[in-house]
Amino acid sequence: MQIIRSIAELRTARRGLEGTLALVPTMGALHEGHLTLVREGRARATQVAATIFVNPLQFGPNEDLSRYPRQEEQDLQLLEREGCDLVWLPTPDQLYPPGFATTVTVAGVSERWDGEARPGHFAGVATVVAKLLIACAPDVALFGEKDFQQLAVIRRMAGDLGLPVEIVGVPTVRDADGLALSSRNAYLSPEQRRQALALPRALEQAAEQIGAGQPVATALAEAKAALIDNGFTRIDYVALVDGDSLEPLEIPCRNMRLLAAATLGTTRLIDNLAVAAGSHSGG
Repeated sequence: MQIIRSIAELRTARRGLEGTLALVPTMGALHEGHLTLVREGRARATQVAATIFVNPLQFGPNEDLSRYPRQEEQDLQLLEREGCDLVWLPTPDQLYPPGFATTVTVAGVSERWDGEARPGHFAGVATVVAKLLIACAPDVALFGEKDFQQLAVIRRMAGDLGLPVEIVGVPTVRDADGLALSSRNAYLSPEQRRQALALPRALEQAAEQIGAGQPVATALAEAKAALIDNGFTRIDYVALVDGDSLEPLEIPCRNMRLLAAATLGTTRLIDNLAVAAGSHSGG
């Protein structure tokens, strides 16, 4: 496995990779969700590359950039075990050199939900992912559906900029009890980890209710109440949205997604679930 730390090294290494390339961009602190993306990349391309970069542009002034978990040695061991061919670990000055003045903003799908709760977040995401895709020139790039709005933003960005890469969403990986895997789960105390299960369970209950014909507003209100009852201190949103546009829905349609973001202690958790009228399935 090649470990690359400079753009010059990356360009040389990229020229030496034969066949098709799959890219898995990460911020490190890898878990089974990330490794699932690597495995999917191996199934879709002859070579797999990953990036590890905690992107300062997507953190707000009061967010957890400084304490975001970093475990480079462990991450590299995990990637090598999964058969990753190349890992690029850029430093902020490589991606954002002195005088850096260009950002990528995506209208529409970025504006609601996390776009409102975390101003500037998706401009940071779109900018860094565009730079990673341009530098690595993969044939396919893989992202988890847990960050469903992020996936929609990246798809729109890549399509609008005409980047020659297929953006693939991979279903959310969950612990056995149903909690979506996230690097931020490491922040949770044992008690908070138990309380966090209220998030996927509230979405599952809302999906069942909506599928059974209960009014959307009622199902969402009950989901929010369940989160508060289980110790969540702030709810940014619990919403039923169109799966493509991410616009809110008051009446069920064919392609629906439940999105949620809420804070437990000092840890903000997100989750989502696909919903079908008359039935529901996990996302």
